[in-house]
Amino acid sequence: MTQERFFVSLEFFKRIHPVSSELKHFIKQKTKFAHFKKGEIIYKSGDLCTQLMIITKGMVRGYFTHGSREITTWISFDLEMFTSISGFFKREPGLESIQALEDTLIEYMEYVDIHKCLSTFKEFAIVNRVLMEEYYMSAERRAFMAKIPLAMERYEFYISHVDSAFVERIPKKHLASLLNMQPETLTRITTALKARG
Repeated sequence: MTQERFFVSLEFFKRIHPVSSELKHFIKQKTKFAHFKKGEIIYKSGDLCTQLMIITKGMVRGYFTHGSREITTWISFDLEMFTSISGFFKREPGLESIQALEDTLIEYMEYVDIHKCLSTFKEFAIVNRVLMEEYYMSAERRAFMAKIPLAMERYEFYISHVDSAFVERIPKKHLASLLNMQPETLTRITTALKARG
C-alpha cells in the first residue's frame, strides 16, 4: 500500500484560508515537484518564469549581475514562496537569476494553473490577496533596509525580521551582498555584536 504524498503547498494555503475539497483535488492534480542541488541555477536572468514555487526545504536567492559582481536582492527559506516577479507576473524575461543556496526541494504550480485557481475557486482569490500583501510588505522592508545608511543598523534591521536559525544558514558572502556591505564589514559587525553579548 503506497502512502499518499504530503503536499506542503496545500498546508501552506490552508494556513491562510480553509480549502475546499475541490480546490484540494485541483492542487494535488496540478502541483509538481523538483529538487535543486546546492549552487544550481533555478532560473537565469532573461528566462521566462512560468512557475510559482514553495520551498519544502532549503534556501534560494534572487540576484543580478552588475559588471563582474553578483548582487543578491532577496533570500527565501523553508516554507516560503518565491518566483521571478517580472518573469511570472508580467510574462516577460525575468530581471533576476534564482539560485539554490542549499540542496532544495520545491513544489510548484504553473502560471496557467494558478490563474485557473483564481477564476474557479473563490477561496484561492483570498489566498492570493494575502500572499500579495505579504509580498508587498517584504518588498517594503527590503526597500527600507536599503536606505539605512549605517551597515550595523542595516544588519540589525535584517536580523530583527528573520529567524536567527535562518540567518545562520546564509553564506556570509551572500548575506553581505544582500545587506550592501563587504564580507569583512559583516564579520566585524557580527564579532562586535557577539562581544557585546
